Amino acid sequence: MLSSAAFAQAPVQVEPVSDRTIVNQISVTGTVTSPRRAVLSTAVAGLVAELVIDEGHRVEIGEPLLRLDAELAQLALERAEAEVQQGEIAVDDAKRRFTEAEKVGAQRGVARTQIESLRSEVTSDEAALMAARAAAREQRAIVERHTLKAPFAGVISERNTELGEWVNPGDGLLELVATDNLRFDFRVGQENFSAISPDTPVEIAFDALPGRSIPARVDTIVPIKNPGARTFLVRVLADSADAGEALAITPGMSVRGRIQVDTGRRGITVSRDAILRFPDGRVTVWVIDDTGELPIVHERLVRTGFEFGGYIEVINGLAEDDLVVVRGNETLQEGQTVTILDGSR
Repeated sequence: MLSSAAFAQAPVQVEPVSDRTIVNQISVTGTVTSPRRAVLSTAVAGLVAELVIDEGHRVEIGEPLLRLDAELAQLALERAEAEVQQGEIAVDDAKRRFTEAEKVGAQRGVARTQIESLRSEVTSDEAALMAARAAAREQRAIVERHTLKAPFAGVISERNTELGEWVNPGDGLLELVATDNLRFDFRVGQENFSAISPDTPVEIAFDALPGRSIPARVDTIVPIKNPGARTFLVRVLADSADAGEALAITPGMSVRGRIQVDTGRRGITVSRDAILRFPDGRVTVWVIDDTGELPIVHERLVRTGFEFGGYIEVINGLAEDDLVVVRGNETLQEGQTVTILDGSR
């Protein structure tokens, strides 16, 4: 076996192993979803007279999207409003005659029966006026329902009608999808059900935005398993309300999540860069021996556990006071002398 002096001193960066809380990092894939999605239809039947928007248009709450031909409904409204005016005139006239009859009364020979009859006429005319006003309000509401308005802000994702088409209540004409306060839905294996709670932290990354990630939290756990895949739904929200909106993401995009489950125990961990894996299944690290004149390295077989946040749990093979090589460990040989670079921890 060659002595350590036979090898040139290799520059390496080292760091001590660390004792920390062990986290089980569950990697899952999911989908960006919208909190609101609605297929819109009109409340009345009619002919499509105007399409204000098209697919892809962004709309605000209450914004008109589509109008039906409301000519006949408008004429009916004008007739109802005219009947209200007639009713108001009739009530005023009945009240005037009743007041005059009651004022003169027996002095002018007006019978009490006639006065009570005029009182009843006032009551009847007032009831007729109330009915006319209700009919006018009903017709006004029908006219308003000829215009389809956005129930919430969002984007038109689908249009299923055209100008001149006759539509009926319940026909799906437009699909509206909200694009704010987006959610992230993941299917998680049933074995993790008891470990996940609303306090569980999550890190979200997007396939459409390489290198970008945001912190998030579990919002809802739907404890109904998919009987085929044996999974349940975990719905996640961004920690900041503005975080998702600041990114160019839309419902339907794929998303990757790393759910950080606290195992409730502590253990020895090393940086991911310290671990070397070989095709035969061996997992090793290089450990610094600085008891001599020059530091040398020894290869150490280890057994690993969970990987999380750039660290890997080492179940056995290392002690708390060990120094491991994290840079320059690819070509080291047993017993080789090394130079520890500045900046090592």
